[in-house]
Amino acid sequence: MKAFRKILHLDLDAFFCAVEEQRDPALRGRPFAVGGQPDQRGVVASCSYAARQFGIRSAMPMARAVRLCPGLIIVPAHFPAYQAASRQVMATLHTLTPLVEQLSIDEAFLDVSDLPEPGEVIARRLQASINTHLKLPCSLGVATNKLVAKIANNIGKASARGSQPPNTIKVVPPGQEAAFLAPLPVAELWGVGPKTADRLAQLGIRTIGDLARWPAADLARRFGQPGRDLARHALGLDERPVETEHETRSISQETTFVEDIADGEQLRQTLRHQSEQVGRRLRQHKLQGSTVRLKLRWADFTTLTRQLTLARPTDLDGDIYAAARQLFEQHWPPGQRVRLIGVGVSGFENPGYQLGLWETETEPDRRL
Repeated sequence: MKAFRKILHLDLDAFFCAVEEQRDPALRGRPFAVGGQPDQRGVVASCSYAARQFGIRSAMPMARAVRLCPGLIIVPAHFPAYQAASRQVMATLHTLTPLVEQLSIDEAFLDVSDLPEPGEVIARRLQASINTHLKLPCSLGVATNKLVAKIANNIGKASARGSQPPNTIKVVPPGQEAAFLAPLPVAELWGVGPKTADRLAQLGIRTIGDLARWPAADLARRFGQPGRDLARHALGLDERPVETEHETRSISQETTFVEDIADGEQLRQTLRHQSEQVGRRLRQHKLQGSTVRLKLRWADFTTLTRQLTLARPTDLDGDIYAAARQLFEQHWPPGQRVRLIGVGVSGFENPGYQLGLWETETEPDRRL
Protein backbone atom coordinates (compact mmCIF):
# COMPACT_ATOMS: atom_id res chain seq x y z
CA MET A 1 0.00 0.00 0.00
CA LYS A 2 1.31 3.43 -0.94
CA ALA A 3 2.32 5.59 2.04
CA PHE A 4 0.86 9.06 1.72
CA ARG A 5 2.43 12.10 3.29
CA LYS A 6 0.58 14.01 6.00
CA ILE A 7 1.10 17.74 5.50
CA LEU A 8 -0.49 20.45 7.66
CA HIS A 9 -0.79 24.11 6.74
CA LEU A 10 -1.34 26.34 9.76
CA ASP A 11 -2.52 29.94 9.59
CA LEU A 12 -3.15 32.06 12.69
CA ASP A 13 -6.52 33.80 12.33
CA ALA A 14 -6.25 37.63 12.31
CA PHE A 15 -3.03 37.15 14.24
CA PHE A 16 -2.20 40.76 15.08
CA CYS A 17 -5.76 41.30 16.29
CA ALA A 18 -5.70 38.13 18.38
CA VAL A 19 -2.56 39.35 20.16
CA GLU A 20 -4.10 42.79 20.67
CA GLU A 21 -7.15 41.14 22.27
CA GLN A 22 -4.79 39.46 24.73
CA ARG A 23 -3.24 42.84 25.49
CA ASP A 24 -6.68 44.46 25.88
CA PRO A 25 -9.56 42.00 26.42
CA ALA A 26 -12.07 44.86 25.97
CA LEU A 27 -11.40 44.62 22.22
CA ARG A 28 -12.92 41.13 21.94
CA GLY A 29 -15.93 41.01 19.71
CA ARG A 30 -15.58 44.65 18.70
CA PRO A 31 -14.74 46.07 15.25
CA PHE A 32 -11.13 47.21 15.37
CA ALA A 33 -8.14 47.41 13.08
CA VAL A 34 -4.38 47.37 13.62
CA GLY A 35 -2.51 49.96 11.59
CA GLY A 36 -1.85 53.63 11.00
CA GLN A 37 -4.10 56.61 11.54
CA PRO A 38 -6.44 57.67 8.71
CA ASP A 39 -5.21 61.28 8.76
CA GLN A 40 -1.66 59.99 8.14
CA ARG A 41 -2.65 57.84 5.16
CA GLY A 42 -2.32 54.73 7.31
CA VAL A 43 -3.32 51.29 6.08
CA VAL A 44 -5.03 48.35 7.76
CA ALA A 45 -2.40 45.78 8.77
CA SER A 46 -5.01 43.45 10.27
CA CYS A 47 -8.65 43.74 11.28
CA SER A 48 -10.94 41.83 13.61
CA TYR A 49 -13.63 39.58 12.20
CA ALA A 50 -16.24 41.96 13.63
CA ALA A 51 -14.66 44.70 11.48
CA ARG A 52 -14.72 42.43 8.43
CA GLN A 53 -18.50 42.34 8.71
CA PHE A 54 -18.37 45.96 7.51
CA GLY A 55 -16.27 45.08 4.45
CA ILE A 56 -12.94 46.10 5.98
CA ARG A 57 -9.91 44.15 4.77
CA SER A 58 -6.16 44.10 5.30
CA ALA A 59 -4.15 46.58 3.17
CA MET A 60 -7.17 48.85 2.86
CA PRO A 61 -6.50 52.56 3.46
CA MET A 62 -7.53 53.30 7.04
CA ALA A 63 -9.50 56.34 5.90
CA ARG A 64 -11.73 54.08 3.81
CA ALA A 65 -12.06 51.61 6.69
CA VAL A 66 -13.32 54.38 8.96
CA ARG A 67 -15.85 55.43 6.33
CA LEU A 68 -17.15 51.86 6.19
CA CYS A 69 -17.30 51.62 9.98
CA PRO A 70 -17.41 55.04 11.68
CA GLY A 71 -17.06 53.39 15.11
CA LEU A 72 -13.90 51.48 14.12
CA ILE A 73 -11.31 51.29 16.88
CA ILE A 74 -7.77 51.85 15.57
CA VAL A 75 -4.93 50.15 17.45
CA PRO A 76 -1.26 50.87 16.69
CA ALA A 77 0.87 47.86 15.84
CA HIS A 78 2.99 46.26 18.60
CA PHE A 79 5.44 44.12 16.65
CA PRO A 80 7.56 42.88 19.57
CA ALA A 81 4.40 41.32 21.03
CA TYR A 82 3.55 39.69 17.68
CA GLN A 83 7.07 38.30 17.33
CA ALA A 84 6.99 36.88 20.85
CA ALA A 85 3.63 35.19 20.24
CA SER A 86 4.84 33.84 16.89
CA ARG A 87 7.88 32.28 18.53
CA GLN A 88 5.62 30.53 21.03
CA VAL A 89 3.49 29.13 18.23
CA MET A 90 6.48 27.92 16.24
CA ALA A 91 7.94 26.32 19.36
CA THR A 92 4.65 24.45 19.78
CA LEU A 93 4.88 23.20 16.19
CA HIS A 94 8.41 21.94 16.81
CA THR A 95 7.15 19.78 19.68
CA LEU A 96 5.32 17.75 17.04
CA THR A 97 8.01 17.54 14.35
CA PRO A 98 11.30 19.15 13.34
CA LEU A 99 9.90 19.43 9.79
CA VAL A 100 8.44 22.90 10.12
CA GLU A 101 8.61 25.46 7.29
CA GLN A 102 7.72 28.91 8.56
CA LEU A 103 6.32 31.03 5.74
CA SER A 104 5.70 34.21 7.70
CA ILE A 105 5.10 35.44 11.23
CA ASP A 106 1.71 33.69 11.31
CA GLU A 107 1.88 30.82 8.81
CA ALA A 108 3.73 27.50 8.51
CA PHE A 109 3.76 24.05 6.95
CA LEU A 110 4.39 20.89 8.98
CA ASP A 111 5.23 17.40 7.74
CA VAL A 112 3.79 14.98 10.30
CA SER A 113 4.07 11.86 8.15
CA ASP A 114 6.13 10.06 10.81
CA LEU A 115 3.42 10.41 13.46
CA PRO A 116 1.08 7.41 13.77
CA GLU A 117 -2.26 9.24 14.08
CA PRO A 118 -4.32 10.43 11.10
CA GLY A 119 -3.58 13.98 9.94
CA GLU A 120 -6.96 15.26 11.12
CA VAL A 121 -6.38 13.96 14.65
CA ILE A 122 -2.96 15.63 14.78
CA ALA A 123 -4.43 18.88 13.45
CA ARG A 124 -7.21 18.93 16.05
CA ARG A 125 -4.75 18.24 18.85
CA LEU A 126 -2.46 21.01 17.63
CA GLN A 127 -5.32 23.48 17.23
CA ALA A 128 -6.59 22.70 20.74
CA SER A 129 -3.11 23.24 22.17
CA ILE A 130 -2.69 26.64 20.49
CA ASN A 131 -6.24 27.65 21.43
CA THR A 132 -5.89 26.56 25.05
CA HIS A 133 -2.30 27.32 25.99
CA LEU A 134 -1.56 30.33 23.79
CA LYS A 135 -5.13 31.68 23.58
CA LEU A 136 -4.80 32.15 19.82
CA PRO A 137 -7.27 31.06 17.12
CA CYS A 138 -5.81 29.16 14.18
CA SER A 139 -7.00 27.29 11.11
CA LEU A 140 -5.41 24.27 9.47
CA GLY A 141 -5.50 22.50 6.14
CA VAL A 142 -4.64 18.79 6.01
CA ALA A 143 -3.62 16.99 2.83
CA THR A 144 -0.96 14.84 1.20
CA ASN A 145 1.06 17.82 -0.08
CA LYS A 146 1.73 21.51 0.48
CA LEU A 147 -0.29 22.81 -2.44
CA VAL A 148 -3.54 21.10 -1.46
CA ALA A 149 -3.06 21.70 2.29
CA LYS A 150 -2.68 25.44 1.69
CA ILE A 151 -5.71 25.63 -0.60
CA ALA A 152 -7.74 23.49 1.81
CA ASN A 153 -7.00 25.95 4.58
CA ASN A 154 -7.98 28.88 2.38
CA ILE A 155 -11.30 27.22 1.54
CA GLY A 156 -11.95 26.23 5.14
CA LYS A 157 -11.38 29.76 6.39
CA ALA A 158 -13.49 31.26 3.60
CA SER A 159 -16.43 29.01 4.51
CA ALA A 160 -16.61 30.44 8.04
CA ARG A 161 -19.11 33.20 8.68
CA GLY A 162 -19.77 35.62 11.48
CA SER A 163 -17.79 37.95 13.71
CA GLN A 164 -15.59 35.29 15.32
CA PRO A 165 -12.29 33.88 13.97
CA PRO A 166 -12.78 30.82 11.71
CA ASN A 167 -10.65 28.39 13.79
CA THR A 168 -11.40 25.78 11.11
CA ILE A 169 -9.85 22.50 10.01
CA LYS A 170 -10.29 21.37 6.41
CA VAL A 171 -9.15 17.87 5.45
CA VAL A 172 -8.63 16.54 1.91
CA PRO A 173 -8.31 12.72 2.12
CA PRO A 174 -5.64 10.92 0.08
CA GLY A 175 -6.81 10.32 -3.46
CA GLN A 176 -9.38 13.13 -3.34
CA GLU A 177 -7.02 15.97 -4.28
CA ALA A 178 -8.15 16.43 -7.90
CA ALA A 179 -11.83 16.13 -7.00
CA PHE A 180 -11.45 18.72 -4.24
CA LEU A 181 -9.67 21.18 -6.54
CA ALA A 182 -11.84 20.69 -9.63
CA PRO A 183 -14.69 23.16 -8.88
CA LEU A 184 -12.39 25.90 -7.56
CA PRO A 185 -11.37 28.90 -9.69
CA VAL A 186 -7.93 28.65 -11.29
CA ALA A 187 -6.82 31.70 -9.28
CA GLU A 188 -6.62 29.43 -6.21
CA LEU A 189 -3.53 27.74 -7.69
CA TRP A 190 -0.07 29.03 -6.88
CA GLY A 191 1.40 30.83 -9.84
CA VAL A 192 -1.94 31.94 -11.30
CA GLY A 193 -2.08 35.71 -11.01
CA PRO A 194 -4.53 38.02 -12.77
CA LYS A 195 -2.64 37.96 -16.08
CA THR A 196 -2.34 34.19 -16.21
CA ALA A 197 -5.98 33.83 -15.15
CA ASP A 198 -6.97 36.13 -18.03
CA ARG A 199 -4.96 34.09 -20.53
CA LEU A 200 -6.54 30.88 -19.26
CA ALA A 201 -10.02 32.41 -19.40
CA GLN A 202 -9.45 33.27 -23.06
CA LEU A 203 -9.03 29.51 -23.59
CA GLY A 204 -12.23 28.81 -21.68
CA ILE A 205 -10.32 27.59 -18.62
CA ARG A 206 -11.94 29.03 -15.51
CA THR A 207 -11.87 26.24 -12.94
CA ILE A 208 -9.06 23.99 -11.83
CA GLY A 209 -11.07 21.10 -13.28
CA ASP A 210 -11.05 22.84 -16.67
CA LEU A 211 -7.29 23.15 -16.36
CA ALA A 212 -6.88 19.49 -15.39
CA ARG A 213 -8.71 18.43 -18.55
CA TRP A 214 -6.59 20.59 -20.84
CA PRO A 215 -3.71 18.81 -22.63
CA ALA A 216 -0.55 19.22 -20.56
CA ALA A 217 1.59 19.45 -23.70
CA ASP A 218 -0.40 22.45 -24.92
CA LEU A 219 -0.06 24.19 -21.55
CA ALA A 220 3.70 23.63 -21.73
CA ARG A 221 3.78 25.04 -25.26
CA ARG A 222 1.85 28.14 -24.27
CA PHE A 223 3.37 28.83 -20.85
CA GLY A 224 6.69 26.97 -20.77
CA GLN A 225 7.76 25.35 -17.49
CA PRO A 226 5.01 27.17 -15.52
CA GLY A 227 2.53 25.46 -17.85
CA ARG A 228 3.92 22.06 -16.92
CA ASP A 229 3.61 22.97 -13.25
CA LEU A 230 0.03 24.13 -13.77
CA ALA A 231 -0.90 20.82 -15.38
CA ARG A 232 0.45 18.86 -12.40
CA HIS A 233 -0.95 21.19 -9.78
CA ALA A 234 -4.42 21.04 -11.36
CA LEU A 235 -4.36 17.30 -10.64
CA GLY A 236 -3.38 17.96 -7.03
CA LEU A 237 0.20 16.74 -7.55
CA ASP A 238 2.99 18.45 -5.59
CA GLU A 239 6.14 16.66 -4.45
CA ARG A 240 7.88 19.61 -2.84
CA PRO A 241 9.21 18.82 0.64
CA VAL A 242 8.56 20.86 3.74
CA GLU A 243 11.80 22.84 4.01
CA THR A 244 13.09 23.70 7.43
CA GLU A 245 14.51 27.09 8.30
CA HIS A 246 18.04 25.73 8.00
CA GLU A 247 17.64 25.43 4.23
CA THR A 248 16.97 29.12 3.64
CA ARG A 249 19.68 30.72 1.58
CA SER A 250 19.19 34.47 1.83
CA ILE A 251 19.25 37.34 4.30
CA SER A 252 17.02 40.32 3.67
CA GLN A 253 15.39 43.37 5.20
CA GLU A 254 12.10 44.95 4.17
CA THR A 255 10.25 48.12 5.13
CA THR A 256 6.52 48.66 4.70
CA PHE A 257 5.67 52.33 5.00
CA VAL A 258 2.64 53.70 6.81
CA GLU A 259 2.34 56.18 3.95
CA ASP A 260 3.39 55.49 0.38
CA ILE A 261 6.70 57.25 -0.25
CA ALA A 262 7.56 59.17 -3.42
CA ASP A 263 10.58 61.01 -1.97
CA GLY A 264 13.67 59.55 -3.65
CA GLU A 265 16.03 60.73 -0.92
CA GLN A 266 13.97 59.07 1.81
CA LEU A 267 13.85 55.85 -0.19
CA ARG A 268 17.63 55.92 -0.68
CA GLN A 269 18.15 56.50 3.05
CA THR A 270 15.93 53.51 3.77
CA LEU A 271 17.98 51.41 1.33
CA ARG A 272 21.19 52.48 3.07
CA HIS A 273 19.79 51.55 6.48
CA GLN A 274 18.60 48.18 5.18
CA SER A 275 21.97 47.49 3.56
CA GLU A 276 23.67 48.15 6.88
CA GLN A 277 21.31 45.75 8.65
CA VAL A 278 21.84 43.00 6.07
CA GLY A 279 25.62 43.52 6.11
CA ARG A 280 25.69 43.32 9.91
CA ARG A 281 23.81 40.03 9.90
CA LEU A 282 26.05 38.60 7.17
CA ARG A 283 29.13 39.41 9.23
CA GLN A 284 27.55 37.96 12.36
CA HIS A 285 27.26 34.63 10.59
CA LYS A 286 30.53 34.89 8.69
CA LEU A 287 28.74 34.84 5.33
CA GLN A 288 29.46 36.60 2.06
CA GLY A 289 26.98 36.74 -0.81
CA SER A 290 27.35 37.49 -4.49
CA THR A 291 23.73 38.34 -5.40
CA VAL A 292 21.98 41.52 -4.23
CA ARG A 293 18.22 41.72 -4.66
CA LEU A 294 15.96 44.79 -4.62
CA LYS A 295 12.24 44.51 -3.93
CA LEU A 296 9.79 47.33 -4.63
CA ARG A 297 6.04 47.35 -4.13
CA TRP A 298 4.06 50.21 -5.66
CA ALA A 299 0.98 51.86 -4.18
CA ASP A 300 -1.29 49.52 -6.18
CA PHE A 301 0.51 46.50 -4.63
CA THR A 302 2.29 45.57 -7.85
CA THR A 303 5.62 44.08 -6.75
CA LEU A 304 8.90 44.28 -8.67
CA THR A 305 11.99 42.20 -7.81
CA ARG A 306 15.34 42.72 -9.50
CA GLN A 307 18.80 41.36 -8.71
CA LEU A 308 22.42 42.00 -9.54
CA THR A 309 25.34 39.57 -9.40
CA LEU A 310 28.56 41.05 -8.02
CA ALA A 311 32.04 40.33 -9.32
CA ARG A 312 32.93 38.79 -5.95
CA PRO A 313 31.01 37.85 -2.77
CA THR A 314 30.74 40.51 -0.08
CA ASP A 315 29.50 41.23 3.42
CA LEU A 316 30.21 44.97 3.28
CA ASP A 317 27.42 47.50 3.78
CA GLY A 318 28.81 49.78 1.09
CA ASP A 319 28.95 47.06 -1.56
CA ILE A 320 25.39 45.97 -0.78
CA TYR A 321 24.09 49.53 -0.84
CA ALA A 322 25.90 50.37 -4.08
CA ALA A 323 24.31 47.40 -5.85
CA ALA A 324 20.87 48.07 -4.36
CA ARG A 325 21.16 51.75 -5.24
CA GLN A 326 22.09 50.87 -8.83
CA LEU A 327 19.02 48.64 -9.14
CA PHE A 328 16.87 51.32 -7.54
CA GLU A 329 17.99 54.03 -9.96
CA GLN A 330 17.41 51.68 -12.90
CA HIS A 331 13.91 50.60 -11.92
CA TRP A 332 12.31 53.36 -9.83
CA PRO A 333 10.52 55.96 -11.96
CA PRO A 334 11.07 59.30 -10.16
CA GLY A 335 7.93 60.29 -8.32
CA GLN A 336 6.52 56.74 -8.27
CA ARG A 337 4.93 56.08 -4.88
CA VAL A 338 6.45 53.12 -3.00
CA ARG A 339 4.61 51.07 -0.38
CA LEU A 340 7.40 48.59 0.40
CA ILE A 341 11.12 48.48 -0.27
CA GLY A 342 13.57 45.71 0.55
CA VAL A 343 17.16 44.56 0.11
CA GLY A 344 18.40 40.97 0.17
CA VAL A 345 21.66 39.09 -0.31
CA SER A 346 22.01 35.47 -1.46
CA GLY A 347 24.51 33.31 -3.35
CA PHE A 348 26.60 32.62 -0.26
CA GLU A 349 30.19 31.42 -0.58
CA ASN A 350 29.48 28.80 2.07
CA PRO A 351 26.00 27.53 1.19
CA GLY A 352 26.24 24.68 3.68
CA TYR A 353 26.20 27.09 6.61
CA GLN A 354 23.03 26.61 8.64
CA LEU A 355 21.25 29.75 9.74
CA GLY A 356 18.71 30.23 12.48
CA LEU A 357 15.08 31.08 11.86
CA TRP A 358 15.08 34.80 12.52
CA GLU A 359 18.31 35.38 10.60
CA THR A 360 17.16 33.66 7.43
CA GLU A 361 13.63 34.95 7.21
CA THR A 362 13.04 38.31 5.63
CA GLU A 363 12.93 40.68 8.59
CA PRO A 364 10.43 43.50 8.09
CA ASP A 365 11.25 46.94 9.36
CA ARG A 366 8.34 47.79 11.61
CA ARG A 367 6.77 50.92 10.14
CA LEU A 368 3.07 50.05 9.99
